[in-house]
Amino acid sequence: VQLQASGGGSVQAGDSLRISCAASGRTFNQYTVGWFRQAPGNEREFVSAIRFGSGGRTYYAGSVKGRFTIFGDNAKTTTYLQMNSLKPEDTAVYSCAVTRAPLSGIYDHNNYYSWGQGTLVTVSS
Repeated sequence: VQLQASGGGSVQAGDSLRISCAASGRTFNQYTVGWFRQAPGNEREFVSAIRFGSGGRTYYAGSVKGRFTIFGDNAKTTTYLQMNSLKPEDTAVYSCAVTRAPLSGIYDHNNYYSWGQGTLVTVSS
C-alpha cells in the first residue's frame, strides 16, 4: 500500500486543521494506520493510531488526547487526523504509515512501513 499525507499548513494557536492520509493500491482493512510527527531536532513521536482490523479502535498520545481525533472514511482508503486547539508545540512534519503489529507495538515507529511523504503543520502563537 502506498500512502500520501496532505492538508498541512500554517495556523494560529487555537485553530483547527485536518490532515489526511490516502491509500493507493489497497484499502486499510486489517491494518493499523498511525500518525507520527517530527519537529526539528526531535525524534519521531507517536501521535495517534486507528486499528481497522480491530473495529476501528483509536489510540492517542497523552499530549494530543482530547484535542486530536483520528478517523477513517467508509471505504477505508483515507484516514484523517482532526486537530483542534492547536498549540505551537504541535508544530512538526506529520507522517502516516501502516503496521500489522500487535497493540503493544503500535506506538513504535520502527514497526511501521509504507511511510507517506509528510505534511508540515506550523502553529504560531
